[in-house]
Amino acid sequence: MTERKPPGIPFETWVDKQIREAEERGAFAELPGVGKPLPSLDAPYDELWWIRGKMRREGLSVLPPTLVLRKEAEDAVAAIAEARSEQRVRRIVADVNKKIEAAIRRPPQGPPLNLAPFDVEETVARWRDERNASADRDTEDDPPPDRRRDNRAV
Repeated sequence: MTERKPPGIPFETWVDKQIREAEERGAFAELPGVGKPLPSLDAPYDELWWIRGKMRREGLSVLPPTLVLRKEAEDAVAAIAEARSEQRVRRIVADVNKKIEAAIRRPPQGPPLNLAPFDVEETVARWRDERNASADRDTEDDPPPDRRRDNRAV
């Protein structure tokens, strides 16, 4: 298909010839999806179909910056619950607070942010309380030692 159309031959005829020759060579025989219906055949027309398809294949999505920041704040809350140290909790809160404060100073496009920076000390205190409550639940679930087994050992 890289050769030029010869002068004097109508364009449509030249294209048809190229396609016919490619079919004869078997260039279309092993294409993926051969014999299967087009997946979007019954879908309504969308002029940006190729962009949406590319984004789906690449795993991309486009959200307004405020919604992305809200999602990051939710993810930060989940990460805090899983954090193993107070230092890690403080780092997570500091990182998300920087982004929230920047968005408050210079509001991005999209829906309203509706977020305030996290109170670091309150978040750390809540993390400690949840951690202590979890430790208390773990010790309550431990079965009492079997005294008979202890008596045999004596």
